[in-house]
Amino acid sequence: MLFNSLDFAVFLPIVFLLYWAVVDKDIKKQNILLVIASYTFYGWWDWRFLSLIFFSTLVDYTIGVQLKKEERHSIRRRLLWISILVNLGFLGFFKYYNFFLDNFIEAFSFFGTTINARSLAIILPVGISFYTFQTLSYTIDVYKKKLEPTRDFIAFAAFVSFFPQLVAGPIERATHLLPQFFIKRKFDYANAVDGLRQILWGLFKKIVIADNAAKLANEIFNNSADYSGSTLLLGAIFFTFQIYGDFSGYSDVAIGTSRLFGFDLKQNFAFPYFSRDMAEFWRRWHISLSTWFRDYLYIPLGGSRGGTWIKIRNTFIIFIISGFWHGANWTFIVWGALNAIYFLPLLLRNKNRTHTNTVAQGKYLPSIRELTGMGMTFGLTVVAWIFFRAENMSHAFSYLSTLFSKSFFTIPYFAGGKLAVKTMLLIFVLLIVEWLGREGKHAIEHLHLKWNRPVRWGIYYLIALAIFWFGGEKQAFIYFQF
Repeated sequence: MLFNSLDFAVFLPIVFLLYWAVVDKDIKKQNILLVIASYTFYGWWDWRFLSLIFFSTLVDYTIGVQLKKEERHSIRRRLLWISILVNLGFLGFFKYYNFFLDNFIEAFSFFGTTINARSLAIILPVGISFYTFQTLSYTIDVYKKKLEPTRDFIAFAAFVSFFPQLVAGPIERATHLLPQFFIKRKFDYANAVDGLRQILWGLFKKIVIADNAAKLANEIFNNSADYSGSTLLLGAIFFTFQIYGDFSGYSDVAIGTSRLFGFDLKQNFAFPYFSRDMAEFWRRWHISLSTWFRDYLYIPLGGSRGGTWIKIRNTFIIFIISGFWHGANWTFIVWGALNAIYFLPLLLRNKNRTHTNTVAQGKYLPSIRELTGMGMTFGLTVVAWIFFRAENMSHAFSYLSTLFSKSFFTIPYFAGGKLAVKTMLLIFVLLIVEWLGREGKHAIEHLHLKWNRPVRWGIYYLIALAIFWFGGEKQAFIYFQF
């Protein structure tokens, strides 16, 4: 079920009314309703994969209970590895089986050996990368005794399958989200209203920005051999805003929807395209994944505490695995490695924590230095996104070679010129609104503090009108494939 669908527009109010009007006095019943709603939400896509979520839930719930009982280190470690192997085993099979098989066959054929093996027609379960990491965080934290395991299977099942963030995050930690299923939830009008604001802005980013930019990016990337370098630059910029509007828009709707039910999810995007260097960008982009890899992989590997070689090794490991998490393609691995190269100079010069505040905090305009930093960071990000979007490595290098050719200095031209102008203007509106709201958790969070009610409602209606008037052709969320 898509957030930007009529199905969800009907589904959400029904669940909301049942939650607050029928079962609002009983936490257990609320949790049962959330499990039913979440399994309905996920099963709307393909009911067959509900068994996968249930099995993963059952495994990690059982292991959590056993870890509580067991004090022997060897047994506890064995239980942890069972959880890791089961979860990553499912993820590896559904997401990476064909990738490894194809590369295995290709490697042997390079040495003149032919291997007869067939790829499998595997359907990738929506959201498997997200809920796998979420359940793993629970087992790891219980193993490390950072979290008490729960014996309430319904609450745990609700945590694993919580429908607002089930298929594309944010990837919540058990230490943050799971305890909320045991706390009495009371309807908070102000929190719900701000949740609706966040949903509205998320839908604007998805339907108006991402869906329009997607049509243009697809046209240019799919026919890149026919266009000049200047047009390819436009294609890369459109994809840059497509993936931001798409993914951060999903996160806004997910977080806003959670607030309607009395839950608090962590911020997943913090206006990353206003970053002044690549270290700041990665503190602001897909925060839940970046911090997951930091806490469960980077720090256990030694982080940046060792010598120069350890720092370099750990940085490349974290970025390459992050790239591979996104998909079974060498383009994602190179995308991750390229971001590691961007990040390393800052880390090695101890400059990776220079920009921890909001750019131009308390001011309307950035300084020249901040503007230059944002421009350079944005340019590097655009180049990296080319690898992320390209079909394969050959396509990526072909795209880049044309982009940085003499034709870069020509006037861009392609059939979608009128749509491109309209989309650029809409992107400009996005940037203005997000710049003005960059100190909030979402762009229009503080509208109620800055404007009186008539102006505020006028802005809401304008955003809603823009969604219906300027919305692009409906596109699936990009991160559903991850």
